[in-house]
Amino acid sequence: MNILLERDDAVATITLNRPDKLNALDRGTRWELIDALREVARDASVRAVVVTGSGRAFCVGQDLAATEELVHADETVAGSYNPIAQIISDMPKPVVAAVNGPAVGAGLGLALVCDQRLAADSASFSCAFGKVGLVPDTGVSWYLVRELGYTRAFRLAATGRKFSAEEAYTLGLIDEVVPADRLSARAHVLAQELASAPAYSLALTKRQFRAVHETTFQDSLATEARHQGLAAGHPDHAEGRTAFADKRTPRWA
Repeated sequence: MNILLERDDAVATITLNRPDKLNALDRGTRWELIDALREVARDASVRAVVVTGSGRAFCVGQDLAATEELVHADETVAGSYNPIAQIISDMPKPVVAAVNGPAVGAGLGLALVCDQRLAADSASFSCAFGKVGLVPDTGVSWYLVRELGYTRAFRLAATGRKFSAEEAYTLGLIDEVVPADRLSARAHVLAQELASAPAYSLALTKRQFRAVHETTFQDSLATEARHQGLAAGHPDHAEGRTAFADKRTPRWA
């Protein structure tokens, strides 16, 4: 199995499991990952997801030994890389990246598309597509330009240089840097915190935040109003009000 899927109460952990290949993504691994992501997206008992890697890497992107996959690279990207990014983006539950080692190329994209990004202090990052004559994919263009601006994003892509977890944090690409031996535990604690939140309103919040860059201010206001109406009519809101009045912890649906 190149992808491991484990559940602990409401938290599911998806682990890329090709440590001897630094969790490089060949066709089989990508489809196993897509299947695992779809499974946890459908599973109502899962309220938060952690994505991480086994061994000393998070993911170094495309397995360059699978040369046949790059003969029609457009089809490879459209057929299996894009769905990975799209499923995580559309999933109505939070996804936490626990970057345990190098995140390179599409591995960088896999980390960036997650809703929360933690990195071990020993982790590193690289937009290394250009080093093998390729261009950024798996959402890297979208996230780097929006979060860093054009010039800084272009420099990272053009040079393909490696940068540390601390620099990624300074740039705003990572939310938290954690000692390597505490990364797994910290990611699980964060996922448990997110899993204990009201799932319905959290899903709506994720949807409207993800749409901000694609809409006008007026459209964003309209979305907030529409989602607020949906949230206010959900049993979680009534429970939240009651729990607040009773000074107790809410029991979400």
